[in-house]
Amino acid sequence: MANYLNDISRTFGEFLFIPGLTTKECLPINVSLKTPLVKHQKDKRSKIELNIPFVSAIMQSVSGPELAIGLARNGGLSFIFGSQSIDSQVEMVKKVKKFKAGFVVSDSNLTPDNTLEDVINLVKRTEHSTIGITHDGTPNGKLLGMVTNRDYRPEKDAPNKKVSEFMTPFNKLHFGRLGISLTDANQIIWDNKLNTLPIIDDDDNLMYFVFRKDYDSHRENPDELSGEDKSLLVGAGINSRDYVERVPALVDAGVDVLCIDSSDGYSEWQRDTLQWIKNKYGDTVLVGAGNVVDKDGFNYLADAGADFIKVGIGGGSICITREQKGIGRGQATALMDVAKARAEYLAKTGIYIPICSDGGLVHDYHMVLALAMGADFLMMGRYFARFDESPTKKLRIGNNYVKEYWGEGSNRAQNWQRYDTDGVEILKFEEGVDSYVPYAGKMKDNLKITLSKIKATMCSCGAVSIAQLQNTAKITLVSSTSIVEGGAHDVILKDQNR
Repeated sequence: MANYLNDISRTFGEFLFIPGLTTKECLPINVSLKTPLVKHQKDKRSKIELNIPFVSAIMQSVSGPELAIGLARNGGLSFIFGSQSIDSQVEMVKKVKKFKAGFVVSDSNLTPDNTLEDVINLVKRTEHSTIGITHDGTPNGKLLGMVTNRDYRPEKDAPNKKVSEFMTPFNKLHFGRLGISLTDANQIIWDNKLNTLPIIDDDDNLMYFVFRKDYDSHRENPDELSGEDKSLLVGAGINSRDYVERVPALVDAGVDVLCIDSSDGYSEWQRDTLQWIKNKYGDTVLVGAGNVVDKDGFNYLADAGADFIKVGIGGGSICITREQKGIGRGQATALMDVAKARAEYLAKTGIYIPICSDGGLVHDYHMVLALAMGADFLMMGRYFARFDESPTKKLRIGNNYVKEYWGEGSNRAQNWQRYDTDGVEILKFEEGVDSYVPYAGKMKDNLKITLSKIKATMCSCGAVSIAQLQNTAKITLVSSTSIVEGGAHDVILKDQNR
């Protein structure tokens, strides 16, 4: 007969924290959410540390370049989805890296021979009012002038008026030379009361814009996740099919970390992918693997060279793997089992491999439970899909605004590469659904609330770091009736819309 595990597959909703001693140190302002992203020797720092323990899911409906920029600016990291062409994914990675924490590659450019009508159409399309005028209309052409919304009046100027007639010409522009520091560029902006400073090379080719508004934005993002060159950090999803072509292209684009995207990571295909990458690049290319739900899966990927390991099968809000295949495990049970295996691996090898909890989160306090149960960071899809920065459409259904959200295992995604079956380039059945999530607005506003809840919960547990939380938190199972008791009950709630 099959091997039978005599335990219960439990979810986060079945647990609560018991308060610990809240010392005078336990204030939200003192809580650090820094956490390692990739493996490291015991008592040494990880090559990459997240400033908040959040990464975005490797999904078409979640992780595009806009969300990657927004999340990195707030201290987390995105994995650009891999279910697209290599060239398309590479361009998304480059867009994040070119953001350069203040030095922005222009995506709005015209020539002097274009017209006011071209300007108006470009502004509508990009929603950017600053336009670089170059000799060939490209982002890196020879800079001849600039146009902003202060240079024309659409209601009075003729649509066919040439750009050359109303642009600010080069000889009247303030500019910085390539190699200038962000500090010096901002000083020029301040001294000359500018909104935008073009950065040009020795041949007067436009390289970047530096914006006054970004200076204020940088001050508002103290947790920004960037490298030594001040470029934002970004990850990318890969599969176990075309990694020989995809990985070198992503590495050349400047990607900081990779992750193999699969519903089941306990496979020889993932082992082969990891070993190929490590044989070719050594430790210079960092790559995570998964997903797994037990000790055996963790040890297999750890021995294969994974830099971090994702935990979770079937717990995502759009995932139907459990009902389709009967494969999976309650996220809380899976996470605790893998965390125990990670501790044994550390004791044996002296190497700490971070684990990522992927799925099963319903409430914000579930995030703290996941961290307390051993996760170093959390991968989330539904949470981020709700925001302006996600790549999906915002729709109005009835009286509510929603955003589209679909799984990588759905027919809509057509991501057959993440399933290692018989090589057929088709999904034989779905393991994900096509759905909507309630629209929630800007990422930063929502993150602020979520992180406040996390820090407050940690303080109630007597912890000011994730490591301390994992060592000191007390967790208890709850009954179905105590779950009811935990919400509003035996009262008539007021209508909040009145």
